[in-house]
Amino acid sequence: MEKTPEFPVLLRLIDERSTAFRAAVMSAPDLELRVPTCPEWTLLDLVRHLGTVHRFWAATVAAGPADAGPARTASEDTPAAPREREALLAWSAESTEQLLSALRESGPDRGCWTWWGPSESPQTCGAVARHQVQEVAVHTYDAQITLGVAQPLPEEAALDGVDECLSTCCAWTAAWPHEPAAVDFHATEGRSWRLSLSADGGRTTRLPTPGTMPATEAGEDPDAATASARGTAGELVLALYGRIPMDSLKLDGDRRLFDLLQAWEPEG
Repeated sequence: MEKTPEFPVLLRLIDERSTAFRAAVMSAPDLELRVPTCPEWTLLDLVRHLGTVHRFWAATVAAGPADAGPARTASEDTPAAPREREALLAWSAESTEQLLSALRESGPDRGCWTWWGPSESPQTCGAVARHQVQEVAVHTYDAQITLGVAQPLPEEAALDGVDECLSTCCAWTAAWPHEPAAVDFHATEGRSWRLSLSADGGRTTRLPTPGTMPATEAGEDPDAATASARGTAGELVLALYGRIPMDSLKLDGDRRLFDLLQAWEPEG
């Protein structure tokens, strides 16, 4: 069974993807270009957003364990990002370094506030690092596609990204408001996951081999999934985050479930 990447690997991936993000921005002919995957944003807005996110989580990690989010908003605590490209990219690089420095100082096991409290992901600095890999990987794709040079997500980030997204954004303790269902996600690289949805919430399981799952409850069919999606790990991540259409994947079963899942906003 595959394990979550080690903490130093997560930090390296944040750094590498952030560098790739800035390289894409550097090559853009105009920072006012509209980002097709985030149509309300320009490329300038995208850089400001990611930098603000990095600074927010740097401060949150540095604050340590907490029962609530930071008292001050990120916009109050973050210096205004410059508009001039060279200064903007320097501000972006400084934002990334603030995040990485805070994570290095904290280590993976230290607790901190996170918005995903009711999910399967722990409220630790390691989980923050893991989620920030996906944040910057997806936004690097956003920047690249704006320039018409979108590249596949790096396999190392993408394979963990499917598991991380399902655990953090889908496996909630809040009740699934529809009929119970099992949704399988198969990466062509050879890994599979099951998301089980019921009145008890969502639960993720890494499947030992594609399309199979041991029967852990009496009467459970190990191969029965209400719906399934298949693609590369990168395609699965981009579909889960709404960057590419879900129907661009190979879908089987009740396709309506994917629309319901993307519209689900659990509380609790």
